[in-house]
Amino acid sequence: MPMPSRSNDHQPILARTRTVHSPVGPVAYDCVKVIVVRSGSAILFSEFGQKPVNVGDAVILGANVLCGSEPEGHITVTTIYLDTDYVIDQVFWQHAGLLQDRLEAQGLAETIYSEPAQILRLGEDRAGMLMPWLDDLVERSIEGRFARNFYRMQAVWFSIAHVIAPFVKVSPVRISASQRAHIRPTLPRHRQFAPLRAEARRAAELLHQAPAEQWTLDALAARVHLSPSQLSRVFTDAYGKTPLAYLTMLRAEHLAKSLRETDLPIETAMREVGWRSRGHAAQQFRKYVGLTPTRYRQLTFRAS
Repeated sequence: MPMPSRSNDHQPILARTRTVHSPVGPVAYDCVKVIVVRSGSAILFSEFGQKPVNVGDAVILGANVLCGSEPEGHITVTTIYLDTDYVIDQVFWQHAGLLQDRLEAQGLAETIYSEPAQILRLGEDRAGMLMPWLDDLVERSIEGRFARNFYRMQAVWFSIAHVIAPFVKVSPVRISASQRAHIRPTLPRHRQFAPLRAEARRAAELLHQAPAEQWTLDALAARVHLSPSQLSRVFTDAYGKTPLAYLTMLRAEHLAKSLRETDLPIETAMREVGWRSRGHAAQQFRKYVGLTPTRYRQLTFRAS
């Protein structure tokens, strides 16, 4: 589902309601998405595989996670788009007694929220509680005056999060204070907002422009004038994936588009997006999309 364009009044929380009648995706966004099903049903495919969603279900997708859908007739959803920095700030303040700084909050979020694509079976009654809040959030998002509506929108989002949080799968792994001290130096306790490095943005642009190129980490690093280890670090900080994992996601997205919109043989389509081995391509596609290329094409043809 396409993310609404943003005005100059930057909104770290944005909500839209939409009815979908035809297959979508798989696509990925550089934000966290919470999708609540209001009516209808669909088959979703993502890193969790192929699963049905109905009224009473919600979906959580991490940043840069591919997800597509095939509506069964139609599906109406409200989608909440959350800026990743905004989410990390919430993790920081939720666990402020355990964390040294905001960078540790990012590490904790990556540890405990280890499943980046989840379907939450809330049930119709519990999901029904969310509807007035979702409508309020959509109305204020359309109005677009986030600074003016900040407290109300944040309060509404917190009410929604309070209902869905118990259903989110988390990892039992925790990092103790002594373990943290060995992992990284102890820093003064203050918030650290790390600007997106220009080199990370440029590397992402290069991958978007030429996903079929046989990129290596060394070659990409040379193009942005960083060492491979530096690039890997700043890119992962910016996008939550290593450069080559991000490239794999882009290739999966392009292959899905080719399988949907052309009648190219699957092996030819794989080569055109940069994969030379059919077996490797099928394995990576399934990892990121949740379906094999053959199954994905079958679903597309059945729906058309």
